Amino acid sequence: MTRFILALLAGLVVSFPALAEFKLDPRFTDADGDLIADIPSDPAQQVDPDTIIFAYTPVEDPAVYAQVWDGFLKHMESVTGKKVQFFPVQSNAAQIEAMRAGRLHVAGFNTGSNPLAVACAGFRPFTMMAAEDGSFGYEMEILTYPGSGIEKVEDIKGKQLAFTSETSNSGFKAPSAILKADYGFVAGEDFEPVFSGKHDNSILGVANKDYPAAAIANSVLARMIDRDVIKPEQVVSIYKSQTFPTTGYGIAYNLTPDLQAKIQDAFFSFEWEGSALKEEFSKSGEGQFVPITFKEHWAVIRKIDEANGVSYNCQ
Repeated sequence: MTRFILALLAGLVVSFPALAEFKLDPRFTDADGDLIADIPSDPAQQVDPDTIIFAYTPVEDPAVYAQVWDGFLKHMESVTGKKVQFFPVQSNAAQIEAMRAGRLHVAGFNTGSNPLAVACAGFRPFTMMAAEDGSFGYEMEILTYPGSGIEKVEDIKGKQLAFTSETSNSGFKAPSAILKADYGFVAGEDFEPVFSGKHDNSILGVANKDYPAAAIANSVLARMIDRDVIKPEQVVSIYKSQTFPTTGYGIAYNLTPDLQAKIQDAFFSFEWEGSALKEEFSKSGEGQFVPITFKEHWAVIRKIDEANGVSYNCQ
């Protein structure tokens, strides 16, 4: 992991200072005020790669999702006229650093990583998955297992709580803010925080009684139950949050305007019916790509970041 990412993660601390304005790294411009990096106006600064590199947020087994995304990536190849390669990232930090370094062109960043990717890596999100009726999102839940001795959130006091990673909204940022604001709980003082790395690790950890409790995204939980990775009776939910936007998909800021338009078209023209993508993501109620804007749809996530004292030092 690079010093850049380590420095970013070190800044993700719950301290509740005054709210700060969301800002992009100085190397990006935002002339239209939409809070995402503008495409460079100088063609010499634009990139038109022979092979498009795509990565899905590392919430579960990358090998499973390489197969799930295969049909979609073939569709993107036909729309763009370019080869498209799946990049199996192992962490949110590695995914952000890959786009920042120019090694990643199209990606789905998880909810909590979106502001970091936008601010520091030039990520331009434009879509997310939604149900066929247009509804979208997921909730953060705090899970325990039957017989753990934890029946309500207050019972976590003095015990261990598993987070996923510092860049995850439902796996760290949202529960940190909620536990502080609603219950007066601070990590390291009122409970012992541990990090599992991924939502599936946290869910399996609770199901197998390795963790007494964990904060997770219930969309991941639904897919794991549907695949029989765990049984519903192995876990108990003691808290459910408001609905948050789900994984945001987008493009590196410096791809040529023509290529960016073709990539967007590939998302919105994809035929879900009969696809591996629908077979997998229908488990969490999703069946289409819908347009989004970072400024509007991620406003609640930026507020959570502000409440947690998150600042993005991209140097």
